Amino acid sequence: MIRRSGLQRLMVPAAMLLAASLGSGTAPAAQLLVLEKGSSTLAIVDPVSLEVSARVPSGPDPHEVIASGDATRAYISNYGGEGGSLNFISVIDLVMRRPLPPIDLGALHSAHGLDFQGGELYFTAETNKVIGRYDPATQRVDWVLGTGQDRTHMIRVAPDLEHIYTSNVASGTISILRTQMRGFGPPPGAARPPSGFGPRKVWEVTNVPAGRGAEGFDLSPDGRQLWAANAQDGTITVIDVAGMKVLATFAVAVKGANRLKFTLDGRRVLVTGLGAFGPAPQAGGNNLVVLDAASHRLIKAFDLGGGSAGILMDPSGTRAFVAVNQGGKVAVIDLRTLQVAAEIPANQPDGMAWASGPGGH
Repeated sequence: MIRRSGLQRLMVPAAMLLAASLGSGTAPAAQLLVLEKGSSTLAIVDPVSLEVSARVPSGPDPHEVIASGDATRAYISNYGGEGGSLNFISVIDLVMRRPLPPIDLGALHSAHGLDFQGGELYFTAETNKVIGRYDPATQRVDWVLGTGQDRTHMIRVAPDLEHIYTSNVASGTISILRTQMRGFGPPPGAARPPSGFGPRKVWEVTNVPAGRGAEGFDLSPDGRQLWAANAQDGTITVIDVAGMKVLATFAVAVKGANRLKFTLDGRRVLVTGLGAFGPAPQAGGNNLVVLDAASHRLIKAFDLGGGSAGILMDPSGTRAFVAVNQGGKVAVIDLRTLQVAAEIPANQPDGMAWASGPGGH
């Protein structure tokens, strides 16, 4: 049963839209995807009624989830820990609500961070210190690039496909990857340039120091700053994206800072903490804090009843969904009042994503 405030007794017509969309063989307009690590399932949630409409097996040790651009597929990273015991990504048919054959990553192990851009799935493979790209059309991994960093964890790919960002937990760095045009001249004494010489596009990797346990990160909506949460230091590092340098590092009043997200207007930043790392426990047991993006000051701290992980912003900009991993629920935060508006029961929730098809959010 959904626990909610009087403010959030929301309407039910979305259930009718959901049934109609399933009958038509297309994905619903918008679905909230919540990974439940405790039961190795993907919960599909109606974002209006906040009711779970289906649960689908996710494969072992699920950590992150992303949807395809047309919202017909969900991709789930099956982590397997730093030992690299798993080498696949689970796939779920969001129309029929059933698992599909997983993506075999071959020699790449410990997939974690996911993004879907340009019709392809990008992922990190921690054991191999690389990022990779999977093409659903050809059903193969068609590109791999090394970061040279330990535990390359989360990934963000720009829509232009020319800029990629990763966090590297054990190295305590943020990698900024950019394409550059480089000239390659012919061998000395060649009468004319042989085929294959001349300017070509290459990837340039710059690793910017952050803090111990750099893990969750986000880009400001204007793309100028990247904020990284350093779980073991209990700090936030602010990076100038264009200059690829640290602007500031400051303490945050949450233990084990795990995930970080800007609000859609860029004015505030939400940070969650699992409580497993960092300094001694703060009074109040904060596991979610809201910061002012301009001044870095604390606006509000929450004790949600357990260590918290994933953060997902509602495309309307009015709500934030917070996976209270150790509290067995997803907390729905009203960003206008900064109050908990509702709670969705979930079995050790972690990664979350939107599946928004044509006409969705």
